[in-house]
Amino acid sequence: MSSQNAQKPPSRALVTGVVGFYLVAALSMVMANKWVLNATEAPLFFLFTQLVIAVILFVISDVMKVLPDRLHFDLNVCKGLVPMVGLNVVGLSFSNYTLKYVDASFYQVARGLVLPFTVCTSFVMLNARPSLRILFSCGIVTLGFFIGVFLDGTSLSLVGIFFGVVSSAITAIHSVVIKQSLSVVNGSALLLSWYTNLLSALVLIPIIVLAGETAEVYKLFFGADELLRTTGQMSALGTFVWGSMITGALGFMMSIASLLSIKVTSPITHMISSAVRGVAASLLGMWLFHDIITSGRASSIAIILLGSIYYTWVKHVESQSPTPSTSNGSYERLKMEDVESGARRNSSSKPE
Repeated sequence: MSSQNAQKPPSRALVTGVVGFYLVAALSMVMANKWVLNATEAPLFFLFTQLVIAVILFVISDVMKVLPDRLHFDLNVCKGLVPMVGLNVVGLSFSNYTLKYVDASFYQVARGLVLPFTVCTSFVMLNARPSLRILFSCGIVTLGFFIGVFLDGTSLSLVGIFFGVVSSAITAIHSVVIKQSLSVVNGSALLLSWYTNLLSALVLIPIIVLAGETAEVYKLFFGADELLRTTGQMSALGTFVWGSMITGALGFMMSIASLLSIKVTSPITHMISSAVRGVAASLLGMWLFHDIITSGRASSIAIILLGSIYYTWVKHVESQSPTPSTSNGSYERLKMEDVESGARRNSSSKPE
């Protein structure tokens, strides 16, 4: 039965629905995050609230038995997920700080080095030597990043760019670690998402205190913001609550939908939707937050998207062709499909 299901292609309606959901959800996440971060000085507490909401929704779904896997809590599993959780906390925290200090339309540029960092990380940690075309695509993306940083024409936050670069590097390392983490939960992406959200929320509690956000949290709930706001303006607490509920629910639904997305979407489809999302995020940032889209910023976004699309095409072509062996080199040429999943093939195994 499973082989028949694997051979049956997904319907156009299903693919369109999944891609459309991810497009809307990802855009909503970025815009809602920016909306809240403009009103609060507690980005870590905001992240904690999002994770708690996702955990609550996981528990409710498990009680209602609507999830394919039953949730559980095992200390041995927790120990095996320490690297994954650590990277997740730091990566999400730095992403929130990036969005706080840069415009919503510049967010994609600030995190534009994810692809080059992923290829470099795979080379260092997996001995995976990429092809020249892959390196060329990374060069295009890197060029787009530097055009955005140096030729934007507006006042940019160096702190925001720093957080964007570091979060990009962490995301790249995360792509290598995730394969090992999946093996800890017997390959269940759902359980991995459950443990990651739960443990990340617990880890964030002492970090929030150490980062000095307790005063901001107190001000958020018990401050005089309600007295200072103008008529018709939503308070900082109201913005925080609504933003947390929206993004927390979206994060949970994206975790669930990822199980379906892996089955029905191709890398090409995913990259095209990412390109559309990047352009739409810039336009929404200009409309909702009055961001200024300079020619330098527009060129940067376009070049990053061009390099990413070219990389996806190269990866697709390389995955369809036999992998050449390198008998006299110290590195084996791996398919980028294997690199991104963190799977290092044994040199004696045959390509699938």
